[in-house]
Amino acid sequence: MERLSKIGGILGCVLGLIVWMNPVAGHSLFDPWPVSLNPTSGGSTVYESLQLYSEIMGRDVSFSVYLPPGYEGSTLNFPVLYLLHGYSDDDTGWVQFGQVQRTADRAIRRWNAAEMIIVMPDAGVTWYVNTTESSEAYEDFMTKELIPHIDREFRTRSDRQYRAVAGLSMGGYGALMLGLRHPDLFSSSGVLSAGVMTDEEIMAMETGQWNRMLGLPFGMDLEGEARLTGHYNQYSPQTMIEQYKEKDHKCRFYIDCGDDDFLILGNMKLHEQMIKAGIPHEFRVRDGGHSWSYWRSALPKVLSFVSEVFHR
Repeated sequence: MERLSKIGGILGCVLGLIVWMNPVAGHSLFDPWPVSLNPTSGGSTVYESLQLYSEIMGRDVSFSVYLPPGYEGSTLNFPVLYLLHGYSDDDTGWVQFGQVQRTADRAIRRWNAAEMIIVMPDAGVTWYVNTTESSEAYEDFMTKELIPHIDREFRTRSDRQYRAVAGLSMGGYGALMLGLRHPDLFSSSGVLSAGVMTDEEIMAMETGQWNRMLGLPFGMDLEGEARLTGHYNQYSPQTMIEQYKEKDHKCRFYIDCGDDDFLILGNMKLHEQMIKAGIPHEFRVRDGGHSWSYWRSALPKVLSFVSEVFHR
């Protein structure tokens, strides 16, 4: 009997090890990389730096796409999340540094997120707006060319309920702007470390910093209050919030910024403005700064947040 007990114990350990190594069957706490990224084996697929010629901007625009595990080999249509990069990054940022494929695969596998297509466009340093004198009309490109292109070329659910937007830093501002100005297109907006500042911070910014970061979208060499009354005014959070209140469709907002982020004052001001305007939203301040580690930790919640409407 003692010998049989020992054999049983050994077999139990072996079976336990097998379960621990199998993330699908055993739901391991140590969640490894997907077994295969080959679409023919049922895994997700990422296509980097695809090209779309924009008639509006007169040039090619790059975008990367994540296709969920259930896309290949099926005829189903899928919701879409437009995931926006930050200043000086490009369409590969969320893939290379944000680990979007690993995070989305894991969230879907654990039933924490809907299977969705994730589109990551390259916006350069446009801040996703129609820039001064419309030299780079990125907002128009995204709403009038990119979204229709994605709906044509991929199996999407094209109703606004199944379309969301999210982003970090400059892309967080872009997600906020698109959610406020185009709630007819987006049902949810995930705003991470949004590139929003108080009026005092904008007016106090050194000219060189203003020109480098905000000159292209909002006008070069502006000083003081001229920065607030120029092209920026129509894209300021306060203006967009006031205009949003008059729109028929409403967007859900999730706002998240680290307590050590240099943009925390602007994000707290945004929170205050939305409260005063009576706009429902979730607002989170977590431990952390303006970093990829913070945004990687925020992405699972964003995927879950937008999925709440996708599942409705």
